Amino acid sequence: MTDVLLRDVDDADLEVFYEQQREEEAVRRARFPARDRDRFLTHWRTKVLGNPTGRAQTVTVDGEVAGNIVAWWQDDKRFVGYWYGQRFWGRGVGTAALRQFLRREQVRLHADLFAGNTASVRLLERCGFRRVGTEHDGDLEFAVLKLDEGAADES
Repeated sequence: MTDVLLRDVDDADLEVFYEQQREEEAVRRARFPARDRDRFLTHWRTKVLGNPTGRAQTVTVDGEVAGNIVAWWQDDKRFVGYWYGQRFWGRGVGTAALRQFLRREQVRLHADLFAGNTASVRLLERCGFRRVGTEHDGDLEFAVLKLDEGAADES
């Protein structure tokens, strides 16, 4: 297994994240459209890094930026999300990174993602999340998953 670590996001990471969110297969699986560079950087600097109650971490593999994991409050729920570069998929990177992140986030977490993104749904389930429902946005179906406080310690 490669060395998967989390660290604080630095400005240079944003360029890598920008390129990763443009990968066609990732966009297709997530059903989340890529943003243009200015919108992407503005979103990250103001809404992600500028959110005092959020947490954003860069995921590295053997020192190379592999992606990111973020958590934020939306209404009264804490959500988690992540995005990895396609060449890091299928290597256990997402599971290792999410488990590390969950040990630091000792609160009930939620995730909602395109239900057809089965690899991502499985990743969350491997880390202790359980399906609690579905939501629809037009023709798209999203799986809603929840991780109870402390459940990450058990997975």
